[in-house]
Amino acid sequence: MAPAETSSAARRPAIERLAFLRSLVDNPAITGAVAPSGPTLSRLMASFADPQDSRPVLEPGPGTGVVTAAMIERGIAPERIVAVEFNPTFCNLLVERFAGVAVVRGDAYDLAATLPADLAGPYSTIISSLPLLTRPPEVRRALVEQALERTAPGGQLVQFSYSVLPPVKPVAGRFAVRRSKWVMMNLPPAQIWVYRRPA
Repeated sequence: MAPAETSSAARRPAIERLAFLRSLVDNPAITGAVAPSGPTLSRLMASFADPQDSRPVLEPGPGTGVVTAAMIERGIAPERIVAVEFNPTFCNLLVERFAGVAVVRGDAYDLAATLPADLAGPYSTIISSLPLLTRPPEVRRALVEQALERTAPGGQLVQFSYSVLPPVKPVAGRFAVRRSKWVMMNLPPAQIWVYRRPA
């Protein structure tokens, strides 16, 4: 890597953290986290995306793209990733960082209105970093249900949370949920909740 490239790569995390903090100060309810997901949590979330599957992966709330990067490092082709982001600054960062990723600016809590017809799914997996706990329970549940409706058979919604309880409780006959172990190396510690429709 050339010296200029090294310098640019070294500055990127600091630039991303600054953009994240500015967004948090300007609109804490939308940003919802104190910092981007750490590398351990990002890799764990990305591990739910199958590099061998040709179907697209939906990423609601990618923020500055730390989980996006982890998915690409895992072997997910950028052309398979559809990132839905509300914050225009984050959208610009994503477009700049990830050639090939489809970046859609809009409300991930209203996928029907946000996703164009050619990106409506079905998705193999949905990997979400949305700040669900900043929203009322009925909005969270609606998000899970509409997301799972866009998954292929066997698909799942992967959601991280800082809470000890699931951000959306399972609903019998509609969807089930299981959780990962705590990622203590993340700041703050977090765990992953995986939602699936019944077979």
